[in-house]
Amino acid sequence: MILIQKIRNRYYWLLRKIKKYRDLAYYKYAGDKAYIRKRYREEFGEKLNLKDPVTFNEKLQWLKLYDRNPLYTQLVDKYRVREYIAQKLGEEYLIPLLWVGDDPDDIDFDTLPDQFVLKCNHNSGKGMCICRDKSTLNYTEVRNELRKGLQENFYLNSREWPYKNVHRKIICEQYMKDGSGTEGLTDYKFFCFNGAAKIMYISNDFSKEPRTDFFDMDFNHLSIRIKDPPADIAPQKPEHFEKMKQFAEILSKDIPHLRVDFYLIKGKIYVGELTFYHSAGFARITPDEWNLQMGEWIKLPKKRKH
Repeated sequence: MILIQKIRNRYYWLLRKIKKYRDLAYYKYAGDKAYIRKRYREEFGEKLNLKDPVTFNEKLQWLKLYDRNPLYTQLVDKYRVREYIAQKLGEEYLIPLLWVGDDPDDIDFDTLPDQFVLKCNHNSGKGMCICRDKSTLNYTEVRNELRKGLQENFYLNSREWPYKNVHRKIICEQYMKDGSGTEGLTDYKFFCFNGAAKIMYISNDFSKEPRTDFFDMDFNHLSIRIKDPPADIAPQKPEHFEKMKQFAEILSKDIPHLRVDFYLIKGKIYVGELTFYHSAGFARITPDEWNLQMGEWIKLPKKRKH
């Protein structure tokens, strides 16, 4: 009996290893459409409708596959997007840039201020260093983490194709505080559809218990939930709400869907980033009527493959 149990255990772990390597190979080598279909079924338990997409999440997957405007690669690049924002709004709405380079070994920490943010331009978080006190920083560790970030193929995660051809760099930005009393910055994120802002949400992703509150363009609180729950007390209407809306519409003009993120720091607006596929189109939206409504707002263009 003991021998049989040992054989069973080895067989079980062998199957686990085979599955692991099979999944890894599929992750790396599957075509975009096949991967997206599989991932969608895993996330939502239903087949992805690409022939006649209706919901927000379905249409985001369609846009990944068929709306391949070369401009989008610039707009997801945290370094090159600065040129686009400066051209459309002005350089004063950019977080000040302290340094940019290709190699972590080229970072001269002696010339940087006591507080700063280092990050890769092509991904979301991996390798990032938010430095609040340079005297406590382990420079070797920071460089090693940035190398890991540079090696990440962010496109593979969810097949968000604009990230595929971003020339990878490291950027160093000024450390910003918004005076909210919380760690990190409060985000003001506007969902725009062909240049028209329809809804937005306010959140602080770095807090221990993230909260996200959605509003329409008259700042009526909405019942939408995507991942994080709403705050116990809804946030007040932010200063410069209408101006942020105006800027979001300028930046998203002629784009089927774009989320435009802002920060408010000492009464001044800064553009955070531009996002084409909120949560990669793999986050459940409740109630479902909002998944349908947001999908209705997206008017799909003609197919444009790469």
